[in-house]
Amino acid sequence: MLDAPLRRRLDPYLDAVALRLHGRGVRANGITWLGFLFGLGAVVLVAQGLYLCGLALFLINRLLDGIDGALARIQGISELGGFLDIVLDFLVYAGLAFAFALADPHTNALYAAFLLFAFMGTASSFLAFAAAAARKRIPDPRYRHKSIYYLGGLTEGTETIAFFLLACLWPEAFPVLAVAFGLMCWLTTAGRIRAAVVLLQEPRRRGLP
Repeated sequence: MLDAPLRRRLDPYLDAVALRLHGRGVRANGITWLGFLFGLGAVVLVAQGLYLCGLALFLINRLLDGIDGALARIQGISELGGFLDIVLDFLVYAGLAFAFALADPHTNALYAAFLLFAFMGTASSFLAFAAAAARKRIPDPRYRHKSIYYLGGLTEGTETIAFFLLACLWPEAFPVLAVAFGLMCWLTTAGRIRAAVVLLQEPRRRGLP
């Protein structure tokens, strides 16, 4: 929901950093893998109850995720880059939910499981629609520079970052935060299913000639 307006503010700064890195021969996929390593580090630290240290690595992971996209726009969008970007992001998000369960199994495990259940809805609806949109050659009106169709929703990247930021700052509130964010994820999934029903129907069913 907040990704598009936030990107408009951040993109000029990310583009400036990306231009410098491009001039030094840095490749976008290399930044993607580096960001993933920071994300895995965040998972390990949160699992040990080192929430603020984990948050620091997670924020670096998110910064590098923005930089790799800016680099890709300079160097050329690739299918492999888009694949790695999505898969590694989802692994970090799911890993952090699992890390909160490991940090305090008695308190957090059930709520982390609910959150992962909700993440399955957002991830599968996102990727399944992107695959179908690619086959039908449906253009993405919001993110024409992306390698896949980004179907939006109530919980996108910005909201996910905000959730994990709050959870790391107030880990004792994780159960409440996980339920609230999980419900928001399910609203996102429902909205994406509704959009898919409209956009992916055969022309005759949409009333078109």
